[in-house]
Amino acid sequence: MKYYLFIDESGDHGLKTIDESFPVFLLCGVLVSEVEYLAVNSVVNSSKIKYWNNTNVILHSRDIRKCNNEFKILFDLKVKERFYEDINHILTSSNYKIISSAIDKINFIKNYGKLENDVYEIALSFILERTIFCLDEIGDCKSLEIIIEKRGKKEDAKLSSHLHKLNQIGTYYVDSERMKKYAIKHKFLNKNENSNGLQISDLLAYLIARKIITPEGVNVSYELIKDKFYTKNGKRYGLKIFP
Repeated sequence: MKYYLFIDESGDHGLKTIDESFPVFLLCGVLVSEVEYLAVNSVVNSSKIKYWNNTNVILHSRDIRKCNNEFKILFDLKVKERFYEDINHILTSSNYKIISSAIDKINFIKNYGKLENDVYEIALSFILERTIFCLDEIGDCKSLEIIIEKRGKKEDAKLSSHLHKLNQIGTYYVDSERMKKYAIKHKFLNKNENSNGLQISDLLAYLIARKIITPEGVNVSYELIKDKFYTKNGKRYGLKIFP
């Protein structure tokens, strides 16, 4: 069985300046089998057709919240209510695991300084490590393809090098042989390539980050998806907050 790991982000990974209202950088990984992804892709496209009569719309968390671009239809509160119900149904009924990693930037700087170029890679390392834990438990994975949204030629090349390095030497908890067992490959996609897997990751990333920033606040969507986190022995391994 082939598995996909779709990865998108919420927040800014830079450390030079920090937005006090959003002091977290979060990567969200959506782990799904090739077979299950066909079902996910179908239900997302059906929803797009329902509201726009085509599948070309990109579900983007910020545009949805701001009712920008195609999401101006959400100014109609009845449409908005139905749309959110459909999105929540997709997120709750689809078969996938969330494996995410958040960097608390204020505490990170206090402990490690402003290692700006390392933050994204650190978060990605945590996600990949815990993905291996999860795949070991699932037991039917023969290959893993990591799909990440493009950020820029230089940034993507650096991240690609980091992934190759992890595959060759492993991490503290996962050695290279354990990595290589899954024949890990990766690729970068532009947002306009319309990957529904990346769009789901984007939607999840924001609501998880918001829950971390305001843990006591009401977050109905988070409550709906919290059981999707990869969990082992009662511990939520699918949500790593560092440091």
